Amino acid sequence: MKKIHDFDEVFDAQEVFRLILDATAHPLTPVSLKPYTQKIPFREPQFLAIAMTLLDNEVSFNTCENEELSDNIRSLTLSSRDALPHADFVFVSDASHLEKVIQNAKCGSLANPHNAAAVIVRIDETQNDIDSFSGPGIQNQLTTQINAIVNKAIFLRDNMFFEFPQGIDLFFVDLDDNLFAIPRTLKKVV
Repeated sequence: MKKIHDFDEVFDAQEVFRLILDATAHPLTPVSLKPYTQKIPFREPQFLAIAMTLLDNEVSFNTCENEELSDNIRSLTLSSRDALPHADFVFVSDASHLEKVIQNAKCGSLANPHNAAAVIVRIDETQNDIDSFSGPGIQNQLTTQINAIVNKAIFLRDNMFFEFPQGIDLFFVDLDDNLFAIPRTLKKVV
């Protein structure tokens, strides 16, 4: 039997899961997915490594009209495609979809905040804005550089005025296969 990739669905998925947890526990601190994305010979291996780790046939996803990515995720994870307001995971490869995604992604309810979507966004630009953040996982305050897409995503999410614990968790991957998280509890210091 010929394998179409070298990503191990058990051992590599466990390692990627640990990296995702670490990124979530330490907001804005990048972790490298490169050892795992190199094992996936498809376009957008960052998204596929995350999808092969987190998705299965019990959750749904949306790729914002990226049909190639959608087909790859569906065939590699057996997860089902769903409309944006119902998808558990949303993969955004084109930042022009960001506003629509954040306005329509499910945010959970007060009784079931875990029913919110995780939004994974690819960023292509370099860091250029300096902002400060506070929240769980950050001691006192963290000042760091972020790019315009990340800044826009935080702005759009914060303007949705989710009542805690509702909200969406944001994850960003760059072209160097780095991943960092901005959980719903992280706030920009004004």
